Amino acid sequence: MYLARHNAYVVAPISDDPFAIDIAMYCRQEIDYSDVISLKTFANGEFCPRFISDEEDLNKIGHRLDNYTVIIVSTDSKSTSRNELVWQNCLLARAAKDNGAKEVVLVEPDLFFSAQDRGPRPEHGKPDFVRDEVDRKKFDGQPFSSMLYAESLKLSGVDFVITVHNHSSSVENLFNDVFDSNFMNLNPAEVFADYILTSDVVPSLHSGKGLVICAPDKGARTMAADLQRCVGENKCDLLVLAKERLGERQVSSLVDETSPCSVEEVCGKDVVVFDDMVRTGGTMKESCRLLKEAGATRVIFLVTHFHSTREVRENLNSPQIDEIITTNTLPYILNRDQQGRLRRKMTVLKLEKWIAKQILDHIELGTDHLIGHMYRADMSSKNPRSHERKTR
Repeated sequence: MYLARHNAYVVAPISDDPFAIDIAMYCRQEIDYSDVISLKTFANGEFCPRFISDEEDLNKIGHRLDNYTVIIVSTDSKSTSRNELVWQNCLLARAAKDNGAKEVVLVEPDLFFSAQDRGPRPEHGKPDFVRDEVDRKKFDGQPFSSMLYAESLKLSGVDFVITVHNHSSSVENLFNDVFDSNFMNLNPAEVFADYILTSDVVPSLHSGKGLVICAPDKGARTMAADLQRCVGENKCDLLVLAKERLGERQVSSLVDETSPCSVEEVCGKDVVVFDDMVRTGGTMKESCRLLKEAGATRVIFLVTHFHSTREVRENLNSPQIDEIITTNTLPYILNRDQQGRLRRKMTVLKLEKWIAKQILDHIELGTDHLIGHMYRADMSSKNPRSHERKTR
């Protein structure tokens, strides 16, 4: 299957984005996307993408992409700021639509401007809780950025948005509203579950002792329950923690009163703590301390979006955390320097194959060529389990 023969192209706002290159490969795009689009910049610094056409062809001016689907893959980059990428995404989408594209799909694994998912007014956002003045005050004087981004993408020509594990119900609601439900928030629980079931990361599960899936706070309960369902509810228990904030950077963990499992039940078992993102690591360090003190054999932290800051690396280097499993939605985590000392206990699941399958399903093309695991596991040779890479 040659993707272009089915009137589709994968492109990106950066000419050598490995994430986009891999997705194009899994989608069987046999031409480099740098040969599809020129990402030029004018002398004054303004970005001006241009879909490449035959200079001698005067019959398709403005119609180069008639009946085509253009898939824009946009990921975090150390060379280009998220603010720049936002505008480049908009210009890529506009270039596609102004030249005839029938559909523009934006694939953004870590959706930009999701943090400001609400604004200062009552109508600014649709979270799954009733907003009060205290919540609104958090956003006083700020823009309702997630709405602005959604509306900007729509105005630019984006028709469909695919992201991974966005934790905000407000973001999901507003993107569904703006894009008429053409918004796909992929759940990585199935990917993490496959790795848990087929690797040696949780020995107690395979020895028959059982496994505990842990939500580090009430907000993570649903995602932890999703992981439990994918692993098999008969194979693991669910523990829900709550956190008490003691200061701006200090929290204390305790078992939530509604938790199906007690903390005593973790003794002698491996525990998997699952969350959508880590930005400081303070809560996770405290959660894992509680679990270790309760007798957990191994504590494994699963997290989708890994923001590799110095504070995160220092907190998660704690001996209370035996291993970290994350994904490459923030691709620079594959850089060993970004992992720092955590490389000794970190595994990164590369999601390009899994995301490519979702894209091909959306544009109704075959996925029979995508066999085996829908991800690739990447780990440093410093990781004691690095032998696994040779057997997978």
